[in-house]
Amino acid sequence: MDPMAKSGTTTQGLRTAIERSGYYPALVAEAVEAAVGGEPISSYLVHQETTFDSNEVRRHVTVLVLTGNRFIVSHTDEQAADAGSPSPYATTSTESVKLASISSVVLSRVVANPESYTPGTLPREVVLTIGWGAVSRIDLEPAACGDPNCDSDHGYTGNSTADDLSLRVSEAGDGPEAVRQTLLFAQALSEATAATAAGTAR
Repeated sequence: MDPMAKSGTTTQGLRTAIERSGYYPALVAEAVEAAVGGEPISSYLVHQETTFDSNEVRRHVTVLVLTGNRFIVSHTDEQAADAGSPSPYATTSTESVKLASISSVVLSRVVANPESYTPGTLPREVVLTIGWGAVSRIDLEPAACGDPNCDSDHGYTGNSTADDLSLRVSEAGDGPEAVRQTLLFAQALSEATAATAAGTAR
Protein backbone atom coordinates (compact mmCIF):
# COMPACT_ATOMS: atom_id res chain seq x y z
CA MET A 1 0.00 0.00 0.00
CA ASP A 2 1.27 3.46 -0.88
CA PRO A 3 1.77 5.29 2.44
CA MET A 4 1.22 8.59 0.67
CA ALA A 5 -2.46 7.70 0.30
CA LYS A 6 -3.02 7.87 4.04
CA SER A 7 -3.50 10.88 6.29
CA GLY A 8 -0.42 12.93 7.04
CA THR A 9 0.74 13.17 3.43
CA THR A 10 3.05 15.92 2.26
CA THR A 11 3.13 18.34 -0.64
CA GLN A 12 6.07 16.39 -2.05
CA GLY A 13 4.03 13.17 -1.83
CA LEU A 14 1.21 14.81 -3.76
CA ARG A 15 3.62 16.06 -6.41
CA THR A 16 5.07 12.56 -6.74
CA ALA A 17 1.59 11.12 -7.31
CA ILE A 18 0.84 13.75 -9.95
CA GLU A 19 4.13 13.04 -11.70
CA ARG A 20 3.41 9.30 -11.58
CA SER A 21 0.15 9.89 -13.45
CA GLY A 22 2.22 11.27 -16.33
CA TYR A 23 -0.44 13.77 -17.35
CA TYR A 24 1.07 17.25 -17.81
CA PRO A 25 2.57 16.99 -14.31
CA ALA A 26 4.17 20.45 -14.23
CA LEU A 27 0.88 22.15 -15.17
CA VAL A 28 -1.27 20.06 -12.81
CA ALA A 29 1.12 20.32 -9.87
CA GLU A 30 1.48 24.08 -10.16
CA ALA A 31 -2.28 24.63 -10.21
CA VAL A 32 -2.93 22.30 -7.27
CA GLU A 33 -0.06 23.56 -5.13
CA ALA A 34 -1.12 27.17 -5.70
CA ALA A 35 -4.63 26.30 -4.46
CA VAL A 36 -3.31 24.40 -1.44
CA GLY A 37 -0.92 27.19 -0.46
CA GLY A 38 0.94 26.49 2.75
CA GLU A 39 -1.71 24.32 4.39
CA PRO A 40 -0.69 20.82 5.53
CA ILE A 41 -2.25 18.06 3.41
CA SER A 42 -4.33 15.44 5.22
CA SER A 43 -5.16 13.22 2.26
CA TYR A 44 -5.31 13.30 -1.52
CA LEU A 45 -6.43 11.37 -4.57
CA VAL A 46 -5.16 11.62 -8.15
CA HIS A 47 -7.43 10.05 -10.77
CA GLN A 48 -6.87 9.94 -14.51
CA GLU A 49 -9.42 8.82 -17.07
CA THR A 50 -9.27 8.46 -20.83
CA THR A 51 -12.25 9.01 -23.09
CA PHE A 52 -12.72 8.40 -26.80
CA ASP A 53 -14.42 11.15 -28.79
CA SER A 54 -14.91 10.14 -32.43
CA ASN A 55 -11.38 9.54 -33.66
CA GLU A 56 -9.74 11.44 -30.79
CA VAL A 57 -8.42 10.21 -27.48
CA ARG A 58 -8.78 12.69 -24.65
CA ARG A 59 -7.44 12.50 -21.15
CA HIS A 60 -8.78 14.08 -17.99
CA VAL A 61 -7.15 14.17 -14.57
CA THR A 62 -8.88 14.99 -11.31
CA VAL A 63 -6.90 15.81 -8.18
CA LEU A 64 -8.66 15.91 -4.82
CA VAL A 65 -6.89 17.35 -1.79
CA LEU A 66 -8.02 17.49 1.81
CA THR A 67 -6.48 19.98 4.24
CA GLY A 68 -7.47 20.83 7.77
CA ASN A 69 -10.00 23.41 6.62
CA ARG A 70 -10.68 22.88 2.94
CA PHE A 71 -11.48 20.41 0.19
CA ILE A 72 -9.74 21.29 -3.06
CA VAL A 73 -10.68 19.83 -6.43
CA SER A 74 -8.71 20.33 -9.62
CA HIS A 75 -9.64 19.28 -13.16
CA THR A 76 -7.33 19.28 -16.16
CA ASP A 77 -8.46 18.44 -19.70
CA GLU A 78 -6.61 18.29 -22.98
CA GLN A 79 -8.26 19.67 -26.09
CA ALA A 80 -7.51 19.19 -29.77
CA ALA A 81 -6.69 22.12 -32.02
CA ASP A 82 -9.76 24.07 -33.06
CA ALA A 83 -10.78 27.32 -34.69
CA GLY A 84 -9.60 29.30 -31.67
CA SER A 85 -6.26 27.52 -31.26
CA PRO A 86 -4.08 26.15 -34.07
CA SER A 87 -2.35 23.72 -31.69
CA PRO A 88 -3.61 21.30 -29.01
CA TYR A 89 -4.05 22.85 -25.57
CA ALA A 90 -5.01 21.99 -22.00
CA THR A 91 -7.31 23.68 -19.52
CA THR A 92 -7.00 23.37 -15.78
CA SER A 93 -9.25 24.66 -13.01
CA THR A 94 -9.23 24.48 -9.24
CA GLU A 95 -12.00 24.99 -6.72
CA SER A 96 -11.57 25.45 -2.99
CA VAL A 97 -14.49 24.39 -0.79
CA LYS A 98 -14.84 24.95 2.95
CA LEU A 99 -15.34 21.63 4.75
CA ALA A 100 -18.43 23.08 6.41
CA SER A 101 -19.98 23.54 2.94
CA ILE A 102 -19.81 19.86 2.02
CA SER A 103 -23.32 18.47 2.29
CA SER A 104 -22.77 14.84 1.29
CA VAL A 105 -20.07 12.25 0.74
CA VAL A 106 -21.49 9.16 -0.97
CA LEU A 107 -19.42 6.05 -1.59
CA SER A 108 -20.99 3.27 -3.64
CA ARG A 109 -19.27 -0.12 -3.73
CA VAL A 110 -19.66 -2.93 -6.25
CA VAL A 111 -18.68 -6.28 -4.75
CA ALA A 112 -18.39 -9.54 -6.66
CA ASN A 113 -19.80 -12.75 -5.13
CA PRO A 114 -21.38 -11.02 -2.13
CA GLU A 115 -22.46 -14.35 -0.62
CA SER A 116 -18.82 -15.18 0.08
CA TYR A 117 -17.62 -11.65 0.87
CA THR A 118 -14.80 -11.38 3.40
CA PRO A 119 -14.47 -8.11 5.36
CA GLY A 120 -11.51 -6.13 4.10
CA THR A 121 -11.75 -7.39 0.52
CA LEU A 122 -11.45 -4.59 -2.02
CA PRO A 123 -14.61 -3.80 -4.00
CA ARG A 124 -14.53 -4.45 -7.71
CA GLU A 125 -15.56 -0.84 -8.30
CA VAL A 126 -16.29 2.28 -6.26
CA VAL A 127 -18.07 5.51 -7.11
CA LEU A 128 -17.31 8.54 -4.96
CA THR A 129 -19.87 11.35 -5.16
CA ILE A 130 -19.34 14.61 -3.28
CA GLY A 131 -21.83 17.45 -3.03
CA TRP A 132 -21.31 20.99 -1.73
CA GLY A 133 -24.14 22.89 -3.39
CA ALA A 134 -22.43 24.23 -6.49
CA VAL A 135 -24.43 21.89 -8.74
CA SER A 136 -27.85 20.43 -7.96
CA ARG A 137 -29.76 17.94 -10.07
CA ILE A 138 -33.55 17.85 -10.00
CA ASP A 139 -35.36 14.71 -11.16
CA LEU A 140 -39.08 15.27 -11.82
CA GLU A 141 -41.88 12.88 -12.67
CA PRO A 142 -45.67 13.20 -12.80
CA ALA A 143 -47.25 12.78 -9.38
CA ALA A 144 -50.01 10.22 -8.90
CA CYS A 145 -52.49 9.22 -6.23
CA GLY A 146 -53.48 5.76 -5.05
CA ASP A 147 -56.65 5.62 -7.13
CA PRO A 148 -55.95 3.67 -10.37
CA ASN A 149 -59.05 5.24 -12.00
CA CYS A 150 -58.08 8.83 -11.18
CA ASP A 151 -57.15 10.95 -14.19
CA SER A 152 -56.68 14.25 -12.35
CA ASP A 153 -53.52 16.28 -12.75
CA HIS A 154 -51.54 15.96 -9.52
CA GLY A 155 -48.61 18.05 -10.67
CA TYR A 156 -45.07 16.78 -10.37
CA THR A 157 -42.92 15.23 -7.70
CA GLY A 158 -39.19 14.88 -7.64
CA ASN A 159 -35.91 14.89 -5.82
CA SER A 160 -33.13 17.43 -5.63
CA THR A 161 -29.67 16.00 -5.12
CA ALA A 162 -26.23 17.57 -4.85
CA ASP A 163 -23.95 16.09 -7.45
CA ASP A 164 -20.93 18.36 -7.76
CA LEU A 165 -18.35 15.64 -8.30
CA SER A 166 -18.57 11.96 -9.16
CA LEU A 167 -15.57 9.66 -9.67
CA ARG A 168 -15.79 6.06 -10.81
CA VAL A 169 -12.76 3.92 -10.03
CA SER A 170 -12.56 0.24 -10.94
CA GLU A 171 -10.06 -2.47 -10.20
CA ALA A 172 -10.08 -3.60 -13.83
CA GLY A 173 -9.57 -0.16 -15.34
CA ASP A 174 -7.54 1.68 -12.70
CA GLY A 175 -5.95 -1.06 -10.61
CA PRO A 176 -6.48 -2.20 -7.02
CA GLU A 177 -4.27 0.54 -5.56
CA ALA A 178 -6.48 3.23 -7.10
CA VAL A 179 -9.55 1.61 -5.53
CA ARG A 180 -7.78 1.43 -2.17
CA GLN A 181 -6.74 5.08 -2.31
CA THR A 182 -10.27 6.12 -3.21
CA LEU A 183 -11.59 4.29 -0.14
CA LEU A 184 -8.96 5.94 2.05
CA PHE A 185 -9.72 9.40 0.71
CA ALA A 186 -13.48 8.93 1.09
CA GLN A 187 -12.99 7.86 4.71
CA ALA A 188 -10.69 10.80 5.45
CA LEU A 189 -13.14 13.27 3.88
CA SER A 190 -16.13 11.77 5.72
CA GLU A 191 -14.30 11.96 9.05
CA ALA A 192 -13.18 15.55 8.39
CA THR A 193 -16.68 16.75 7.47
CA ALA A 194 -18.16 14.98 10.49
CA ALA A 195 -15.61 16.62 12.79
CA THR A 196 -16.29 20.02 11.23
CA ALA A 197 -20.05 19.58 11.64
CA ALA A 198 -19.59 18.55 15.28
CA GLY A 199 -17.39 21.58 15.94
CA THR A 200 -19.90 23.92 14.31
CA ALA A 201 -22.75 22.49 16.38
CA ARG A 202 -21.02 23.29 19.63
